[in-house]
Amino acid sequence: MPALKYLLIIFLSGLIISCGSNSGKKKNDFALKTNAEKGNISNNKTLTLSLINKKEHTIDSVVYTLNDKRINESTPLNDFKLGKQTIETKVYFDGETETISTPITILNSEAPKIFKYKIINEYPHDITSYTQGLEFHNGYLYESTGQYKESKLRKIDYKTGEVLKNVTLADDYFGEGLTILNNKVFQLTWKRGTGFVYDVDTLEKLSSFKYGNSKEGWGLCHYDNTIYKSDGTEKIWLLNSETLVEEDYIQVFTNKGKIVEINEMEWIDGKIYANRYQKDGVAIINPKNGGVIGVVDFSPLKKLVTQHQKLDVLNGIAYNPETKTIFVTGKRWDKLFEVEIIE
Repeated sequence: MPALKYLLIIFLSGLIISCGSNSGKKKNDFALKTNAEKGNISNNKTLTLSLINKKEHTIDSVVYTLNDKRINESTPLNDFKLGKQTIETKVYFDGETETISTPITILNSEAPKIFKYKIINEYPHDITSYTQGLEFHNGYLYESTGQYKESKLRKIDYKTGEVLKNVTLADDYFGEGLTILNNKVFQLTWKRGTGFVYDVDTLEKLSSFKYGNSKEGWGLCHYDNTIYKSDGTEKIWLLNSETLVEEDYIQVFTNKGKIVEINEMEWIDGKIYANRYQKDGVAIINPKNGGVIGVVDFSPLKKLVTQHQKLDVLNGIAYNPETKTIFVTGKRWDKLFEVEIIE
C-alpha cells in the first residue's frame, strides 16, 4: 500500500505539472506579414498585408485596422499619423475569431529642411528668468519660468523688459509651458501632474487641472480650440480646451526615427515650432501627422548674450501677430531676439 500510495502521489503531481504547462497562451493559427522593413515603413509607401493561414482553416472574413481605422490589404500611408502604430487583424473562421496585433513604425518620407534666421531686433530680458513658456497676447509678452522656489507667471512689456504683472508659484511647483486661449492663460508644471488657469488680464488664478496619460508637463501651444501639450517624450497631446482632457496625440518623427524631449512650443502659420530640451534649435512640426518638416539652428544666439555661470540653453519661442515676426530667448538669457526665418 505505501508503494501504491507513492505512485499515486507521483502520478497526481505529474498531472498537475502537465495541466500547468498547458495553461499558457494559445498559439495563433494565423500570422500577418507586411512590407515594413524591420517594422519600419515610410509614409509615402503603400502598406501591403498578407495573412498566413498556418493550419489552412476555411476563412469567412478578415478585418484589418490601423489605429482603429479600417484598411485593406493594400493601403497608402500618406494620410496616417507617424510613429509607433498597431495593425489589428481579426480573422473569422469556423465559427471562431482570432485577433493578431502587429506593431509598425511609420516614418516621415522626407528629411527635415535646414532653415536659417536673420536678427531683426534685440530687446532686454530678465537674466534671472529660467524661461519655459513664451507667448504674445494683445501686444504683451507672457512668460512662464521654471525652477523650484523660482517659478513665475509674468506679463511683460517686451520692448523695455518691464514686468507689468507677476505671479509666484508655490515652492514645490516647477513652472513649465504656457498658452493663451479664450482670455485665459494655461500654465503647466513639471512633475506634479497639475496645470493652472489664470485670467489673462489680472493673472488671477481661476482653476487647476490634472494631466491624463501624459505624466509630465513641458510645453503648450494652441490652434482654434485645441491645446497641444508636450510631455518630454516624442508625443504631443491634443487637449480639449474646455475640459482639458487629452483626446488624442501625435508622435514627432523624422525619416530616421522619433524626436524626444519636445519642450516649449508655438503655433505659427499652421505648423508647430518647438524647442528641444538641451538643443539650441527649433523643430518645425506638421501637426497633422507629427512629421518634422524643418530645423532652425539658433546656436549662434547663445554667444550674443551675457556669458555667466547659470547661462543655459535656448528655450522660449513666440509669434507676435502684430509684427508677424518670431521672438526667441533662452534660460537666464539677458536678451530677447526678434528674428525672421529663412529657408
